[in-house]
Amino acid sequence: MSGGVQVSAGGSAGVAAGERWWPRNVQRGLLGATGVLGLIALWQVAASLSGVSPYFFPSPRDVAGAFAVLIDRGILPVDVADSLGRYLAGVGLGTAVGLTLGLALGVSRSAARVLGPLLNFLYAIVEVAWIPIFVIWWGYGLRVILVALTYVVAFPVLFNTATAVRATPRVLIDVVRALGASRRQVLTEVIVPAALPGIITGFRVGAGFAFRGLIFAEMIGAKDGVGYLILTSAANHATDRTMAGMIVVGTLWLLIDQLYLRPFERVTIERWGLVRNVQE
Repeated sequence: MSGGVQVSAGGSAGVAAGERWWPRNVQRGLLGATGVLGLIALWQVAASLSGVSPYFFPSPRDVAGAFAVLIDRGILPVDVADSLGRYLAGVGLGTAVGLTLGLALGVSRSAARVLGPLLNFLYAIVEVAWIPIFVIWWGYGLRVILVALTYVVAFPVLFNTATAVRATPRVLIDVVRALGASRRQVLTEVIVPAALPGIITGFRVGAGFAFRGLIFAEMIGAKDGVGYLILTSAANHATDRTMAGMIVVGTLWLLIDQLYLRPFERVTIERWGLVRNVQE
């Protein structure tokens, strides 16, 4: 907390931190780009020297050609847009469900005793096992994907929230109650702020699981999206398209992590001094 006070109190400290931030991130980006370019170069050399069919081992040139075809035909933009829309909706629903249940289990011991064993049982069943059942119930489409992603996201948020709520110092709750605070005020002004680092950690873990779950769900329960593109390309022996889809998956996750999740952490728990950025 003292670090945040020092930076906000001194303008020069903020400037110095900004001056350090840019070179550090530029250097990190250049190192990352060097690694990627080096891997592509090795991949091209290995594909050229292997002498095997592009079906077994497509080169970066083959994959780039597949990218061009998918973009030119409008397939890839539509699939990416569908996948991102499902991802954001699933993360939102899963966070809402997990946060609600986590607060209930953290605040109420009775709820924890009643629901705890059932939730632990369900947590052990991965979402991939549920998707064929969901397809039987609802058919292929958006509902199956959203239910699967909600299932994936809810549990990390739920358990992290419940644990963080139970870890709230009892003395804080007793003090505000002694001052006349209502149950709602205790929850919103003491318990939730104290549990916020745990809640955000659960959200970040759930968001990561959701992206993997999205690809699985689209392979089984959808007829479009990046996961479906990967599956159908492999089934049609278009290995170059399959690898193009895999690269899209990795790229999308990097963009989500860098443009969505990390900024969210930066403006919340890192800014408040509750955690320190380990990449510094």
